[in-house]
Amino acid sequence: MSTTQGGTRAAIVTGAARGIGAGVAKRLAQEGFDVAVFDLDEAQTKDTVAAVEAAGRRGLGVGVDVSDPDAVEQSVAKVAEQLGPPLVLVNNAGITRDNLLFKMSLEDWDRVMAVHLRGAFLMSKATQKYMVEAKWGRIVNLSSTSALGNRGQANYSAAKAGLQGFTRTLAIELGPFGITVNAIAPGFIATAMTEATAERLGITFEQMKQAASQNIPVRRVGEPEDVAQAVAFFVDERSGFVNGQILYVSGGPNV
Repeated sequence: MSTTQGGTRAAIVTGAARGIGAGVAKRLAQEGFDVAVFDLDEAQTKDTVAAVEAAGRRGLGVGVDVSDPDAVEQSVAKVAEQLGPPLVLVNNAGITRDNLLFKMSLEDWDRVMAVHLRGAFLMSKATQKYMVEAKWGRIVNLSSTSALGNRGQANYSAAKAGLQGFTRTLAIELGPFGITVNAIAPGFIATAMTEATAERLGITFEQMKQAASQNIPVRRVGEPEDVAQAVAFFVDERSGFVNGQILYVSGGPNV
């Protein structure tokens, strides 16, 4: 359910111009939410906004750096004004700056932490007041199987593991107000980001997907829709007793 006595509920998805975020935004529109599409460049949000509107919901594209506190406050206020109180937040915005530890620059460490952790913190803090007032809310953070450790991703792995601790703590703090906070940890998902990794490694994307699928029990890589399905479960009205959980969407068990 996505409606209240006051009308349709509004959702914010960060990093939603493409990839997982776009898939999530489209699915939330299909579930009946109006969706604010956050990304660095507002112009890049147009396709996702159009897809939201094609599903019969209101869409709003917002250009914002989620690591900038003033920009976050202004952008969330804009959503509240134009779409209504944001009662669903999906913290999906993320970047990679991969390198082995001895080659990793401080700038690459700080930027990854800023987008993933600082961004999730600022977005959650800015939206929680609307959720507390409504006595209902859903926050879903995007972690990763890299939280378990992955060569060349000390910054990304640390950030994604940090999001899991952040998720569990917010679940405890916000649960009494009717707000659940959960995380999804995807495995290999076919997106522009993973395609760029293949290019950097000097192989085709098809070769990369084929190789990756051999190590996945279901013998395929994931698609943004696989993650969107999990988000739809967490934000559902009927999932209110599921709180502080980390769901691995990776085609198999993770050890």
